[in-house]
This record gives sequence, C-alpha cells and structure tokens, in this order.
Amino acid sequence: MSLNHRYDFVLLFDVKDGNPNGDPDAGNLPRLDAETGDGLVTDVCLKRKLRNYVGMVKGEHPPYEIYVKEKAVLNAQHKRAYVAIGREDALEGEGKKRKGGDAVEDARKWMCANFFDVRTFGAVMSTGVNCGQVRGPVQLTFARSVDPVIAQEHSITRMAVATEAEAEKQEGDNRTMGRKHTVPYGLYRSHGFISSFLAKQTSFSDDDLELLFKAFEQMFEHDRSAARGEMSTRGLYVFKHESELGNAPAHALFDRLTETRMGGDVARDFGAYSVLFDGQPVSVGEHAIAGQPNVTLIRRC
Repeated sequence: MSLNHRYDFVLLFDVKDGNPNGDPDAGNLPRLDAETGDGLVTDVCLKRKLRNYVGMVKGEHPPYEIYVKEKAVLNAQHKRAYVAIGREDALEGEGKKRKGGDAVEDARKWMCANFFDVRTFGAVMSTGVNCGQVRGPVQLTFARSVDPVIAQEHSITRMAVATEAEAEKQEGDNRTMGRKHTVPYGLYRSHGFISSFLAKQTSFSDDDLELLFKAFEQMFEHDRSAARGEMSTRGLYVFKHESELGNAPAHALFDRLTETRMGGDVARDFGAYSVLFDGQPVSVGEHAIAGQPNVTLIRRC
C-alpha cells in the first residue's frame, strides 16, 4: 500500500570507544564541527548501514536489490532496466520514443520497482546509460552529537611486517606501529523526513517504511567492528501526521524532544542522559501530543 501520511523522525544513537565516521581527508579522524567540537556522522554513512541491513535480511532479491553497494557498476544496472523493458534499441541510440511511453521513464520505473534504495533515497541515474533521476521520499540530515566530543589518538603495535624487506631492515624484530582514533563517548542525533507525495512517485510502500524503521533499529547490531567500537540505536521517535501535507512544522516537533545531561563532568554512557518530550519521558508505543491532535508520536525503540 502507498503512504498516505507525512512522517518526521528523530534518530538517537551512541558510540563508545570507537570512530563512528572517519574523515579520509583528515587521516580518518572522527568528523568534528571545528567551531563547536560537536561530533558529526554524515547521512551517507547512515544510508550505507541501512543499505547493508536491507541487503542482508532480504538477500538482495527484487524488489529489495541494492543499487549503491561495494564494487557496483551502476551503468550495468541501468542496462538491465532497458533489457527488462524490451528497449535494447534505445541503448544503441535508436528511437527514444515508443507508443505508450518513453524508454527513459519506463527504465526509471523499473529501477524504482527493483531497487530498495532507489525508491527510498532516490538516485541520479543519468550518467552514461540514462535511467533518469529519482528524488527519494526519505531524506536524512547529518547526525550531530548532543555534546562536544573529543577525538583520541592511540598508538598500536603490530607484531608482524608485510614484506621480507621490512623484516630484514628490522633485523627480525618485525614490529610496525600504527594509529587508531576513537571517541570516548558520544550521543548523536539525526533528523529524517518522509514525503508521501514522493513515495507515490517511487512506489515506496508501507512495507518499505516498516523495513526502513527496522533497519534504523537494528543496523548497528550487524555492523560491528573494532574500529567503530560499540554503537547502538538509543531511540527512534516518529511523528506521524494525519494529513499528507503535514499538520505541524517538523522543527516545532523536534524542538519538543530534548536530551538532558543528568550531571557529572563527562558522559561515558547513555545513562548520563535523559530523553524527554515536553519534559516527560516517553515509553515505547504510540502517544497523543498535547496541542497537536492530528500528530501522534510513536517511539519505536
């Protein structure tokens, strides 16, 4: 079924003794806002984890294939669309039109129908083999830490070398030094927006929405690594609007959800924070919102 409501949501997640999103242009240091010291995690990083989760649980079979994935050749996927709709002639530069529709538009619809991330986040598919462009119904912001974080650098030792030449140079000591960067602790917050109008254009359905929310809840459980430390989803708060246009500004709803430090000089776990809506804790489930009869707050986790 197609979406008939607007949704806005807040995602809370934390990291302990890990690097949630290294910056390759800064020696893989955790991303920071240089002016405030707040930690940052890009929307691209979060989408990668969501794609990985969906690909894992759905086996990357239509309609849950993943378009942007490791070692993917995007134009090869575009060619599949033209073959599937029977328009190989368009690949050779022959007629672009046929009775009943345009080849590019048909290819765009095929990509939306078969690839979860295309119909969810959108994609620019006009490079090389043209499958058009898709504006996705689900949009995410960067995640920003609730409090400033520090990036620690640790020296690490490897008791081996890569080549015999290195071993000879070290006369058998065979040690190499390296660096590892971590954030001791950080609670991060990201905002998301879901448009029912764009969902209809890409055929993003209620089932897709439920899968997306499940991915937000569980994506860190299947993305473990020593470099990323301990990362966990700590809250997914969804605002469901009665109408497709929405019944309240997203920022007005977001401002009512706050994270407050319980005390102490530094935070080293989630227990240091209290998450409140209108000054009250929110249990898992669906809740009415004071002053907003046409918007409900659903805490998913």
